[in-house]
Amino acid sequence: MNLRSTSLGEQKGGMRRAAFVFVVVIGIVSLFADMTYEGARSIVGPYMQVLGASATAVGIVAGFGELVGYGLRLVSGYISDRTRQFWTVALTGYFVNLLAVPLLAIAGAWQVAALLIFAERAGKAIRTPARDAMLSHASSQIGHGWAFGLHEALDQTGAVAGPLLLAGVLYLNGSYKTGFALLLIPALLALAVLSLGRLSYPNPRDFEMDQPEMEEATGLPQSFWLYLVGVALIAAAYADFPLIAFHFKDADIAADSWVPVFYAAAMGVDAVAALALGRFFDRVGITALLGAFAASAFFPVLVFSNSFALVLGGVLLWGIGLGAQESVMKAVVTRMVPPDRRASAFGVFNFGFGVPWFVGSALMGFMYDHSIAALVAFSMSLQVLAVVWILVMRRRIGRPQAVAAR
Repeated sequence: MNLRSTSLGEQKGGMRRAAFVFVVVIGIVSLFADMTYEGARSIVGPYMQVLGASATAVGIVAGFGELVGYGLRLVSGYISDRTRQFWTVALTGYFVNLLAVPLLAIAGAWQVAALLIFAERAGKAIRTPARDAMLSHASSQIGHGWAFGLHEALDQTGAVAGPLLLAGVLYLNGSYKTGFALLLIPALLALAVLSLGRLSYPNPRDFEMDQPEMEEATGLPQSFWLYLVGVALIAAAYADFPLIAFHFKDADIAADSWVPVFYAAAMGVDAVAALALGRFFDRVGITALLGAFAASAFFPVLVFSNSFALVLGGVLLWGIGLGAQESVMKAVVTRMVPPDRRASAFGVFNFGFGVPWFVGSALMGFMYDHSIAALVAFSMSLQVLAVVWILVMRRRIGRPQAVAAR
């Protein structure tokens, strides 16, 4: 009996270790991927201004890019669940997502840059539900919050490195185009590691085989839809970084080379917040998400000021909220939805995030051209409303069983 118990324990320990390594591998892919497209994202706002775009155009492009990036996930999530070809879908998406970025180096007009931004976002839309579904299976072994938090921390390590690389290029009097061209290197590294992961872990669903099955349902649970309302409010309220960066240049807050440094600082905070919030979520549930959003609600009044110090503080708060969105917010979905419907659930979830993100971004771009005070009031009000909604609906959304941290 002892030998059998020991053998069972060793098997479970081996499965946990394999799941942890899988999360790290996918995290390294995301590290290089984020180095690529978050590096580009850190300067694309000023780059579009140089190419002749207005603040309204930047807001619409950023918002529509997110609409494409989140809206198409509804389709890709459904296809991933129906076909079970998670790796094929993920590889296709990463290819489009990453190779669109270096092509920005040859964009001669802001309209061309906008099309490439849309292509990059479309690629991310294709691959994200499949990737998140695979991560959710591994998270059943090591803790939902910890798995998504660890992945986000590695992801954001790249999101720090990419903007810093471009900051160095601009500091050395290099051009925006040179910076975009250099991003081909991490793009190719991401695709190489992803291919290795595909060979090493062909069936990530196996990580969940020894877990108790959740009750299957024909649709998504009511708690999911109630939760999605709060998520949509956050999405509509969250100013995208291209508009924030546009403000830096428009208000002459700092030199161009400082803009990606601000972004890198936000990504660093995002990484630390994701790790901490992931662990916290595995112990206390959705309270971790509420605390993060309550803190980040104050970023608009700081980030759209004309003070270097206040703007920096606002960017850091912005990073805390972003860390919650990319880690704990997804972990909540994993606990609500049966394994076989998670790719579809992530697709619906991201569609419900992307549509209000587009509407909010377009409105805030318009508001910026007419009244920054109105923009700030709009963003803060919706974020506070989201916190109140999730707080009031917390019992109906449900407080999932905490997964023991390992």
